[in-house]
Amino acid sequence: MTSIAEAARIVLETAEPLEKVRAARHAARAWRKGKLDHRFNVEMPEEPARPDRPELLPPNRMPKRGKGGSERGRLALLHALAHIEFVAIDLAFDMAARFGAQFPRAFVDDWISVGADEAMHFAILDRRLRSLGSFYGALPAHDGLWEAASATAGDALARLAVVPMALEARGLDVTPMTVERFHGAGDHTSARILHRIYSDEIRHVRFGTKWFEIACEDGGLTPATHWQALIGTQFRGIVKGPFNDSARDSAGLTRDYYGAIA
Repeated sequence: MTSIAEAARIVLETAEPLEKVRAARHAARAWRKGKLDHRFNVEMPEEPARPDRPELLPPNRMPKRGKGGSERGRLALLHALAHIEFVAIDLAFDMAARFGAQFPRAFVDDWISVGADEAMHFAILDRRLRSLGSFYGALPAHDGLWEAASATAGDALARLAVVPMALEARGLDVTPMTVERFHGAGDHTSARILHRIYSDEIRHVRFGTKWFEIACEDGGLTPATHWQALIGTQFRGIVKGPFNDSARDSAGLTRDYYGAIA
């Protein structure tokens, strides 16, 4: 029987976006149906495969996209979000397969379900871009999310602290304002898509917090204190407000974690 690690590696090694979506959906469906073995017999690649487009630039070379007030700005923002969701497919499957042997089977259940969500998010954003006369790859993008994954490849707690509990949690802070801007511009379809993604991301951050706290308890660590220490050493960004405390609380990420270092 094919292992979950082998299925995850196929996802990461698939470059073409819609093929990656299909591979992710196939792996998630096979896992749910018990057709993949809970076994970690292959290593994950250091970097996932990437298509020829979009051009990947360092963050400091990315063109300014504005806040979504103009049509051009909204397209740029939708493209940036599509890229985040595209990378997030790999992040979820890498999380499940790279660290799954360190956790109960339910860890894999959670992160494979996240991978399926991210594949769906990318697909609907890509479809929305096409309906507006653009496409994924039409603009440059940056690979900061995967840089965070590379930096935490050897430490499950660091990966949980940085990716779902810092980077994805930031999305909870900024998305409601973005949804309002799209509504204000009359783009209600895009606004509804972003709100759907926002609702799913609360659950994703909750998975990160849950497994971080389980691992800390097993290791005799205080979760909030250890998270702050890991953010201080492993996170290249800055924990800054304004914070969506309500959404963060729903995800279990209370101010005990971020209030002292914001």
